[in-house]
Amino acid sequence: MATNLALDDKLIEDARRAGKHKTKKDAVTAALAEYVQRRKQIRILEAFGGFEFDPEYNYKAERRRRRL
Repeated sequence: MATNLALDDKLIEDARRAGKHKTKKDAVTAALAEYVQRRKQIRILEAFGGFEFDPEYNYKAERRRRRL
């Protein structure tokens, strides 16, 4: 899908050199992939502590039960 974007040429060139990418497209694709990965990590960190922990839960017993 072709998309026209008005991007800062100096910023793109800096990203291309920093990541040793051959093309602007490679640099932008890598940057977007890193952005998405980072946002997913942030969502996981925000969820940390948001779930109730059951101290009585025995994960080893659950593993044995599933094998049978």
